[in-house]
Amino acid sequence: MVQVSIRKMATMWRNALRAGNFFTRFSQLSGSKVAQAGTRSCSQYVKIDDDLYGLTEDQKQLREAVFRFSQEELAPLADEIDKNNDFPGIREFWKKLGDMGLLGMTVPTEYGGTGMGYLDHCLAMEEISRASGAIGLSYGAHSNLCVNQLVRNGNEEQKAKYLPKLISGEHFGALAMSEANAGSDVVSMRTKAEKHGDYYVLNGTKFWITNGPDADTLVVYAKTEPHADKPQHGVTAFIIERGMEGFSTSPKLDKLGMRGSNTCELVFEDCKVPASHVLGQINKGIYVLFSGLDIERCFLAAGPLGVMQSVLDVTVPYLHTREAFGQKIGTFQMMQGKMADMYTQLSVCRSYVYNVARALDRGCIIPKDCAGAILFAAECATKVALDGIQCLGGNGYVNDYPTGRFLRDAKLYEIGAGTSEVRRLIIGRAFNAEYGVSDREQQKPKKETQKGQHSAAQ
Repeated sequence: MVQVSIRKMATMWRNALRAGNFFTRFSQLSGSKVAQAGTRSCSQYVKIDDDLYGLTEDQKQLREAVFRFSQEELAPLADEIDKNNDFPGIREFWKKLGDMGLLGMTVPTEYGGTGMGYLDHCLAMEEISRASGAIGLSYGAHSNLCVNQLVRNGNEEQKAKYLPKLISGEHFGALAMSEANAGSDVVSMRTKAEKHGDYYVLNGTKFWITNGPDADTLVVYAKTEPHADKPQHGVTAFIIERGMEGFSTSPKLDKLGMRGSNTCELVFEDCKVPASHVLGQINKGIYVLFSGLDIERCFLAAGPLGVMQSVLDVTVPYLHTREAFGQKIGTFQMMQGKMADMYTQLSVCRSYVYNVARALDRGCIIPKDCAGAILFAAECATKVALDGIQCLGGNGYVNDYPTGRFLRDAKLYEIGAGTSEVRRLIIGRAFNAEYGVSDREQQKPKKETQKGQHSAAQ
């Protein structure tokens, strides 16, 4: 057994570490694949050499702890969750995440969090996503998109009211920004909030909201000044609670992938929200959003890392078990090439994401690299998943194997939390800005291109 000595032990892994050894609860799991596995270097899992990535001993043990927990509690359920688009035991699982301290990893200890860093948080996101991409996505929406916004922008009263239950897993969290016609172009949102005395009345809808059907606490953005001089100046963030009059959710969406990570439309019909629920400043909601957006991109990039690792976990052992022409197919040069491609793409992505996360922990936020990390990781994850299917041949194309799920889950990260196209724009504009090109000037080629396309069509 691995003895836990993670930094800030007194506040970290609150319930699990009271016994002095995190793995005590798992040592009695006779017959489980995790109990039998011992370490990640076993034949069932492809070894991750954390020395290559410069992880500290505490971070290595953190990964090991989340790996063991996720493989025991979540991985055996992943296929059924995907098949049924449902995780009936998610509330119980969420409380286990809370008991381990995984829902408040970047929250200061005075609010019940574990006061850890963004790289630590990425490690947890990666290992949960390795067990189930869908539940990893829900974990990210809760622990970063919702909780992190409250930590960074909430007042003391709001933090005291909402953070404890979100961190313990008693409550689910979500962030609601997108609408049916306002995704990448977020400032074109149509949901409105009008002031009436001590309340705001919200009307409109939000779409594509991860954790929407389950969330108890939601950070929701709405227009409070529709006629502001600039559209981004008239948006306000609100804390919405499940059960508020006038707030409802539509049936969850039947998605291609990330099934079991529940997604739905939020509906606001004369929803009364107390003025005390404003998060940040009135008409400054875009600043609330952007205060954590770069961090969100880097953190979510750990999701594709987990998906890629799960592809290797399935593919590499298969290639060394399946035989053709009297030998293991992993000995064929073409299959060796596939393994090399998958491994190197994952390794490069992991190095990039971890280094951007380390920079965040030093207080250095570089928007083009936060966008670059998730851009590259997401697109590589789709490629790696496709290669995994190819390695398994016909078995990769049937749902008896999880490779199809890996592909469907991976594709989400090229679309959600900002499309690949928007991420490329962020990087390109960052370079242009370094050469003194203003935002207004950067829009000119777009207009000229549209004019040229219109002329050609005529």
